[in-house]
Amino acid sequence: MQFYGTTPLHDLTYSDVFLVPSRSSVTSRLDVSLAPGDGTGATIPVVSANMNSVTGKRLAATLARRGGLGVLPQDMHLQDLDDAIRWVKAQPVAFDTPFIFSPDETVADALRRVPAVEGHGIVIRDGDGDGEGRYLGAVAASTLGSALPDARLGDLLHGALTSLDAEDITDGRAAFDVMSAAGIEFAPVLDHGRVVGTLSQRSALRSTIYQPAVDSHGRLRVAAAIGINGDVASKAKALAAAGVDVLVIDTAHGDQEGMRSAIRTVKGLNLGLPIVAGNVVTEQAVRDLVEAGADILKVGVGPGAMCTTRMMTAVGRPQFSAVLETSQTARELGAHVWADGGVRYPRDVALALAAGGASVMIGSWFAGTIEAPGLLNTDASGALYKESWGMASTKAVQGRFERLDAYELARKTLFAEGISSSRIALDPLRPSVEDLLDMITTGVRSSFTYAGARTVAEFHDRALVGIQSAAGYEEGKALPVSW
Repeated sequence: MQFYGTTPLHDLTYSDVFLVPSRSSVTSRLDVSLAPGDGTGATIPVVSANMNSVTGKRLAATLARRGGLGVLPQDMHLQDLDDAIRWVKAQPVAFDTPFIFSPDETVADALRRVPAVEGHGIVIRDGDGDGEGRYLGAVAASTLGSALPDARLGDLLHGALTSLDAEDITDGRAAFDVMSAAGIEFAPVLDHGRVVGTLSQRSALRSTIYQPAVDSHGRLRVAAAIGINGDVASKAKALAAAGVDVLVIDTAHGDQEGMRSAIRTVKGLNLGLPIVAGNVVTEQAVRDLVEAGADILKVGVGPGAMCTTRMMTAVGRPQFSAVLETSQTARELGAHVWADGGVRYPRDVALALAAGGASVMIGSWFAGTIEAPGLLNTDASGALYKESWGMASTKAVQGRFERLDAYELARKTLFAEGISSSRIALDPLRPSVEDLLDMITTGVRSSFTYAGARTVAEFHDRALVGIQSAAGYEEGKALPVSW
C-alpha cells in the first residue's frame, strides 16, 4: 500500500482515508479471489467476532458455507462449545441448514426465529421415526406473515409436499434452473425421505459464486475462542478434540505476560491448528506474540460499536493506522493480521485489507441477522430487532462469571465496561448474514478491480490510499431520496 500525495503525520481511522483508482487490467469482479491466505482455510476475508450476541453455531455454519469463518465465543461453557463445534461439522455444505419446527408449534413461535421474508422458510416434522422425526412438509416464510399468530404450523400444510431430491441437484446452477422453472422460491432438500437441508433460488445462486471453507474431510470450518485464565491447555485440547479448525486466544489487552504465557502453552501442545491472539495495536506487541507462537494477530482496541474502552480509559488507537503498522511487522515475521472492529460499510472492509489485514472481523453488523443468536423481537413501531451487547459489559461479565459467589461477581461487575443492551435492527432488505456478505464481498471485489488487483496480496501491494477531510467523507455518502 502507498499513500497518495501526503504522508500522514497522525494516526488515521477508516473515515479519514479513501482508495484512489489505479490503472487496471481486471475486467470482471468474478476474476478476483478473496481468499485471505492466512492458513485458516477461509475463502473470503470475513470473520465473525467471538461475541455472544454475534456468533452462534448457526451463524458460524452459514458463514463457513460462503467461505468465511465464525469464532465461537469463550464465554460459552466448554461442553456447549464442544456441542456447537460438532453441530457445525455435521451441517450440510451444499444446502442451507433447515429451521425445524414441530406441527404443534405456532406461527408466532416460528416468527421469533424466521421473519416473513422471501427466500426463507421452515421445515415441519413430528417426533416419530428415527429420532429426527418424520418429515411432514415445509412452509415458506412469506406465508407466515399472512397467517394468524396462534395458528398451528401443522395446519398450514396443504396439498402435495414440494421438495427437491438431493440426487437431482448436481450443482448450484442446476438447482437454480429447477427452482426457477417451477416457480419455487424455497424448498427442503430430501435424501430418501430424510431432510438434508433447504434451498432457495438465492442460495443456489450463491453456491455458484462462493467457495465454502471446508476442512480435509469436507466439513464446514469453525473457530473457537478461549481466554488466558484457568486451564488453558485443557480447554485447547478439548476444542481440538471436538474438531475446531482455528484457536483464538482472546483478551481485551493482548500485550501482557498472561497472553504470552497462554500462547506458549497452546503452542507447546502441537495441536496443528493456527493460533490467533489478541487484541493488540502496536508493532512491538506483534513481535512479542509472534515470538511466543501466534500465527495471526487480532488487531483493534476500542473501535467496536459496543465498546466504550476509549471513552472510559482513553486507551486504543485509530484502526486504519493500527492495522497498517501491525500488518507490516506481521508480514516480516511470516504472520498475519485480522482487523478487528470499526467497520460500518463495505468500504471499511476494503480499507482494512488495503492496510494489510488478511481478514476483517465483524461484530455488531452481524448481530441483527436471522442467523445470529437470540430470538427476534418487535418494537413499538413493528420493526424487528435482536439484542446485542459488548463483551466487557455488565451483562457479559455476569454471564462469564455466573458461577462465582455473589460477592466476587459483584466485584467483577463493578469494573465492567461497554454497552449491556442495544437493539440491532433487522434490515428488511438484508435480513440474513448472507445478504450482508453479498453486499460486503461485492464492494470489496469492486475495490480490487479499481486497484488492478486479483488477489488479497496484490491488493496489499497495489492499493493507493489518500487522506480526506470530514467533508470529503460526507461527500461520498448517498443523499436520501426525496420527492
